[in-house]
Amino acid sequence: MDNLRLILTPQQAASDTEIRKAVAQQLRLPFADLKDVRILRRSVDARQRNIRVLLTVQPVITPSRNADAPADGLFLPPVYQDVHHADRQIVIVGAGPAGLFAALTLLEHGIRPVLLERGKEVSERKRDIALLNRNEGLNPESNYCFGEGGAGTFSDGKLFSRSKKRGDMQRVMEIFCHHGAPAAILYETHAHIGSDRLPAIIRHMRETIIAHGGEIRFSTKATGLLFSDTPAASATASAAKRLAGVLTADGTAVTGEAVILAIGHSAHDTYRMLASSGVRLEPKGFAMGVRVEHPQALINRLMYHLGGKPQTAKADDALVSLLGNASYSLVTQADDRGVYSFCMCPGGHIVPAGSDADGCVVNGMSASHRNSPYANSGIVVEIRPEDLCANLPDHRSTTEEALHCLAFQEQVEQMAKQHGGPHCKAPAQRLCDFVEGRASTDLPPCSYLPGIVPSRLDLWLPPMIGRRLRQGFRDFDRKYRGFLTNEAVILGVESRSSSSVRIPRDKEQLCHPDLPGLYPCGEGAGYAGGITSSALDGINAALAITEKLSQLQ
Repeated sequence: MDNLRLILTPQQAASDTEIRKAVAQQLRLPFADLKDVRILRRSVDARQRNIRVLLTVQPVITPSRNADAPADGLFLPPVYQDVHHADRQIVIVGAGPAGLFAALTLLEHGIRPVLLERGKEVSERKRDIALLNRNEGLNPESNYCFGEGGAGTFSDGKLFSRSKKRGDMQRVMEIFCHHGAPAAILYETHAHIGSDRLPAIIRHMRETIIAHGGEIRFSTKATGLLFSDTPAASATASAAKRLAGVLTADGTAVTGEAVILAIGHSAHDTYRMLASSGVRLEPKGFAMGVRVEHPQALINRLMYHLGGKPQTAKADDALVSLLGNASYSLVTQADDRGVYSFCMCPGGHIVPAGSDADGCVVNGMSASHRNSPYANSGIVVEIRPEDLCANLPDHRSTTEEALHCLAFQEQVEQMAKQHGGPHCKAPAQRLCDFVEGRASTDLPPCSYLPGIVPSRLDLWLPPMIGRRLRQGFRDFDRKYRGFLTNEAVILGVESRSSSSVRIPRDKEQLCHPDLPGLYPCGEGAGYAGGITSSALDGINAALAITEKLSQLQ
């Protein structure tokens, strides 16, 4: 039977019975003849005061009509092969979503993955993050950026992606569900697992990989490349015919028939290692800015058109309980560059997301219930390579341009550190004070656990970022009057929304054009922008390798 589209009130959408009634009415069927309704997609339309919930559903009339459906009614589970004695092995650098999904895909095709992760496994990583949140120091190899599951594990777990990448994004969701994610991610438009649930799901993925013969080595950092026809210590990509593996920090050689490079966007040292080995890099557009935090009640009032008065408080609370805390997605143009919200976290917290003690970086996260009293989001400015590289020598290489953009990121992070406090205390300013160019004599309560200190971000942020942010906040207030308020606070800096470096690859075969055997993928390679797009990119890299190996048989 064809899928149906329903437009319901929040109250109707919260009731299974009301949903079934709406389906039966649309099909002109007796209610009793409708055996079940499967929700395929759910979104909230809050553009008008009369909020509506949009559902795409699949009615089930009789079991025989759905004989081809999966036994559990949701999806067909993946089938992983035993690769304990497989004769083919692939090295994967990085155990974030790109690396993990690449490994799971290789298992489906009978190829043994060996994952090298510079950080710790997820339970040990939790302890290092707890120390970080108490402002007791940063472990550069185990933090919000590095460790099992990658940056997304402890910095929110949103599964929404604007990516138009080739591949089956729904299959990514199904694999998450197979490893313990809630079934709602299969149909929620802005699906979210939560940083409290993701660690267990990541652990289940690790258990799947190991149980079927794959291998994961933690606290194992790739520090060099191995080429097929040159000594490991002196090889360069230009002199090599093929990548044969990697060297780790302890001098161990790990070889395979290919290397999937899924390093994540914060592995700045790995970019420099690649450049010193002669691997060509390219600059890539990226974004930098601040993280803004409002009281969640204010965002609910703006996004859900709530009265905000004592006489309407009960009805307002009832609506929020049905829909959940409100989120927003904002975008504008300022001086010919985009200014937009990134990783918006309703009912969330701001977290220290740096990987280097010399810088201060912030990001956002939400637990599964999204029930903190704060709403935060990155507000970032588009930066293009030409904005930074115009004054470089004319004979510069693309690799030099890429490293120059990387250095700019690091310089702004170091400025934030200089204007912040000890360890990971972040520089902060009330939002209106930032826009109007005045000091904040005090700061509002904030979810950022390491602590915040007053700072004139309006004075020290690079002008190309600061002036566009000020214009962006004014534009956002015109759309949602009250967004620009001194109840809100901004923290610096939001600098890891994406990588400023791209590792080039062939569009079809997905390997580096100059170095056969190297398959860059995920956020760190410049081809993804979040958990789901990174996971899909890892799947595609693994499929490209399996196809290549099948041609060699």
